[in-house]
Amino acid sequence: MPTLYHHPMSTASRFIRLVLSEYGFQVDLVEEQTWEKRREFLSLNPAGTLPVYVDDNMRTLCGATVISEFLDETHGVLKRDRRLLAEDPFQRAEIRRLTEWFLQKMEHDVTKPLVRERVHKLLIPNGLGGGAPDSKILRTARTNIRQHMKYLSWLAGSRTWLAGDRLSYADLAAASAISVLDYLGEIEWSEFPIAKEWYQRLKSRPSFRPLLAERVRGLTPVSHYADLDF
Repeated sequence: MPTLYHHPMSTASRFIRLVLSEYGFQVDLVEEQTWEKRREFLSLNPAGTLPVYVDDNMRTLCGATVISEFLDETHGVLKRDRRLLAEDPFQRAEIRRLTEWFLQKMEHDVTKPLVRERVHKLLIPNGLGGGAPDSKILRTARTNIRQHMKYLSWLAGSRTWLAGDRLSYADLAAASAISVLDYLGEIEWSEFPIAKEWYQRLKSRPSFRPLLAERVRGLTPVSHYADLDF
């Protein structure tokens, strides 16, 4: 069975888990604490980043973009109307643009700093960068949330799905980031009803159930996190 090295609060890891589930894959999950810099993990990915996918033939793929493109080329092309990348080149470009937006820009502006300050610092020993959260970083990231949520609301309100008429990588990438922020209670949903309705559709999908059931050691999610009708 394939193996996915991941962390439950990694947006990129969640994205690949959703892709694999939507395509009907079963994988062994190995939770990786990247700050530990395990020799065995670094031998798979010298960059020390997540996610890392090892297929049935023991071939290693590193990074969400690389893994998702590989899965599309080897399995997505067989899914027809369930393919998560469109057949039209221009539409594929739009899906890739939005996937990059949520996995890279939103990650840089919002998700990564919040997770680092609120989650990782609780788990990392003081000598390796753990400790109290930086209030300035938290304020900046929380300010950035509003702009990203406004853009998400515009996309969700003007299209059936974020990149067009069909569920795509763009939706799964956005939902991965949003689910991390929602776990932490960082989104004021009453201000973004259109984004909320879109997210309800995503979190109601079977592929989302394992994420909603998962808990991070020492950190309880907000009460509505796993509620499909929040």
